[in-house]
Amino acid sequence: MDYFIELFFGGLSRGSIYALIALGYTMVYGIIGLINFAHGEIYMIGAFTALIVAGVLSIWGFPYPAIIIITALAATIYSSAYGYTVEKLAYKPLRHAPRLSPLISAIGMSIFLQNYVLLAQTADFQSFPSLVPDFAFMEPYAHIIGSSELVILVVTAVVMVLLTYLIKFTRIGKAMRATAQDRKMAMLVGINVDMVISVTFIIGSALAAIGGLLIASHVGQINFFIGFIAGIKAFTAAVLGGIGSIPGAVLGSFVLGLTESFATGYVSSDYEDVFAFSLLVLILIFRPSGILGKAEIQKV
Repeated sequence: MDYFIELFFGGLSRGSIYALIALGYTMVYGIIGLINFAHGEIYMIGAFTALIVAGVLSIWGFPYPAIIIITALAATIYSSAYGYTVEKLAYKPLRHAPRLSPLISAIGMSIFLQNYVLLAQTADFQSFPSLVPDFAFMEPYAHIIGSSELVILVVTAVVMVLLTYLIKFTRIGKAMRATAQDRKMAMLVGINVDMVISVTFIIGSALAAIGGLLIASHVGQINFFIGFIAGIKAFTAAVLGGIGSIPGAVLGSFVLGLTESFATGYVSSDYEDVFAFSLLVLILIFRPSGILGKAEIQKV
């Protein structure tokens, strides 16, 4: 029973990270109908930013709480700046181009960012310090769930609540929902659509950076290629839940995370990706719009 619970919480932790990344995919798709394939690289850049900042602050002798706070802020701000820049350089000029053009641009930007970090850092895995201490009250449950996994779950839950509040009850959130529903009508009623799109990229990038920081601290190592794998998995989670649906992205992420965790625990870690993508294939066959997605009605 303990092993089952351990796998369950491990799956929730995976799902939480996937959810933080998948939200960026689904928000951008909901606003402009574009799959931002460079989003996984933003996650990777957030992790590398956290590694560099944490290392510098440790050398300078900053206290532990200050290192955590400053590192988290630096990672989110830096990644948000990258997300904003990517949107302005790679996507905005192609906003009215055929749908294939921004897709190719997204893939090109992903490859560019991978090689940029490869040249700036190294192809080898880099050790990442654990930013989460071992909580004393967690010692009796250490064989089931670790302190870092608990922090991942709590931070993800807080982020989801804040994001829900932002989208449902704030002015920018209402503007985002209006733009997603009908971009032209949103422009007619005075909404600055370009600003809304930029804010969407910024928020999605910040969420990905938080995910990069959390998983890097938990795993203990990173390299330039982690964004590609995590990005593909998060995209899979977004499609599972229903691309364009925020609740769907969260649900799909937890379904994928639990599937991988139990498959790894009860079958073999060699088949982790097989189970994940097999689940995607089944969903696309029997429910192409995703678990919570709405099927689009084609008008003739």
